[in-house]
Amino acid sequence: MKPEDFDLIRKILRDRSGLVLGDEKAYLLESRLTPVARKHGLNDLDDILSKVRMAPSENLLIDITEAMTTNESFFFRDVKPFDIFRDNVLPHLIKSRAGKRSFRIWCAAASSGQEPYSLAILLKEAAAQLTGWRPEIVGTDISNDILERAKSGRYSQFEVQRGLAIQLLVKYFSKDGEYWQINRDIQEMVKYREYNLLDNFAPLGQFDVVFCRNVLIYFDQETKKQVLERIAKMLPEDGVVFLGGAETVLGITDKFEPVPGQRGIYKLTGK
Repeated sequence: MKPEDFDLIRKILRDRSGLVLGDEKAYLLESRLTPVARKHGLNDLDDILSKVRMAPSENLLIDITEAMTTNESFFFRDVKPFDIFRDNVLPHLIKSRAGKRSFRIWCAAASSGQEPYSLAILLKEAAAQLTGWRPEIVGTDISNDILERAKSGRYSQFEVQRGLAIQLLVKYFSKDGEYWQINRDIQEMVKYREYNLLDNFAPLGQFDVVFCRNVLIYFDQETKKQVLERIAKMLPEDGVVFLGGAETVLGITDKFEPVPGQRGIYKLTGK
């Protein structure tokens, strides 16, 4: 592939999603964009590049962006953040939100739904403490196709084996042929919405907890700063944001600071 071809795709992704595609990701273009070419009646990646240079349709640009920004996910990824949520954040929410008996959690870049469903399972496990409560989990992603997968709550044997304890699989899923279907009561705890992290967050409303894990690593420094500072505006004074293990707010924004002793979770500084 010519450098100018790769740069063209990179510019589309950067402008439309904020994602910065490194040189090491060039190998992904052929495998991810060939199906997009066929969908649009084109033969291959070269045809896509020609079309983009001449007169690309909005649908083609959307499909290119979705194909290149779809990342894998799995249940209870990295484990520790979910332990912190269960053992520290949830007890605080139950105590501090007792008056209104509700709180909201946002999973940004929810992909195929494993993260929000993992949180829904944790809330279901704490059902005795949440009787009469109305917790809300919102999962968003730029890709409508991946959100449709998430809404279906249907996963392969390989997908449920990644991070999901066998007792939780048996308790909250039912076997459906070669797939596992998440129980409807868990499914209904999560609302999905197509959303671009470059857009204004105001229409999403306020949240008490934000999971924005393994997302910022794909953005440049300025985009990271903008996303984090817009998240800060969504949170109450005691709100928190969870980031991925390789992500930090240090050197990016002074709106957040690490929560002592709890790696990957950040609170507002009040600035």
